[in-house]
Amino acid sequence: MLADLSKATTIYLTPILMLTAVFLILFAYLAPAAMLHSQVALLTVTPSTILTQPGSNQQVDGPTLFAGLLGSCSKPNNAAGLTCTVPSISPTYNMSVFTSNTPSSVLAAPPATTPGFLAVALAFTFIFFFTYTAISFRHLMGKAGGFWEKPVVQRISAWIGISSFLIGKYHSCRLDSGDDLIRSLPGLASFLIIRMYFGKAASDFNQSIQGQGTNGPQLIANTSNAFTMVWVGYAFFAIPVIVSLAKLHVLATK
Repeated sequence: MLADLSKATTIYLTPILMLTAVFLILFAYLAPAAMLHSQVALLTVTPSTILTQPGSNQQVDGPTLFAGLLGSCSKPNNAAGLTCTVPSISPTYNMSVFTSNTPSSVLAAPPATTPGFLAVALAFTFIFFFTYTAISFRHLMGKAGGFWEKPVVQRISAWIGISSFLIGKYHSCRLDSGDDLIRSLPGLASFLIIRMYFGKAASDFNQSIQGQGTNGPQLIANTSNAFTMVWVGYAFFAIPVIVSLAKLHVLATK
C-alpha cells in the first residue's frame, strides 16, 4: 500500500504541484500591468493616515499605486478607474497621481535586466513542466513513451528543472543611498533580492512621509501579495525537482 501511495504521489500529485507553481510564479511576474491589475502586486501605495496621524484609523480618499516587475497600475482616488502602463521589461511607474510632496522618486522599478532574466527562468520552468509531466505519464503513451524512458532524457529534464530553479546571472539592485548589491543569483534568490529592493523602497517612502509630519501626504507603502505567491510557487516547484534528482540518484546507483 505504501508503494502504491508513493507511486501515485510521484505520478499524479507532483505534476499538479508543478503546474500550480508555474501559474503562481507567472501571475506574480505579469501582475499588475498585464493582468490582475488590482489584485496582485509586488508593492502597493494606498491612502492611509497611519504615518501622518499615528493611531488614527480614519478612512481617507487618495491615490493608489500597484507596482510590479513589468509596470504599474494607478488611480487618483478611490472612485476612479485604474490606469496601467504598457507591460515592459524596463518599466517606468506612473507617479502622476501623486502630489508634488510625495517621495515617489524612491519607488523606481528594478534594473531592466531583472525582468528579462526572470523571463528566461520562466521559459525553463515551462520546459521542465512539459518534460517532467511527459516522463511521469510515459506509461500511457504507448510507443512514444519509449523516448521518455531513456535515462539521458530524464537526466536532461532534471538539469532543466535545476537550471530553472537555480539559474543565475549578475545584476545590480540599489538597496541604500550608497551601496549596490551585486551577486550571481539563482531564480529564487533573485526574488529574495527583489523583496529586499521593494522592502527598502517602501521603508524609505514611509520614513520620508513621517518626516513631513501632519503636512505629509496621507499615504503608506507596503510590499504585497505577489511575494507570497512566489514563495508558495517555489515551495511547490522544489518537490518535482527533488523527485527528478532522486530518480537520477537511483539510476546512477544501479
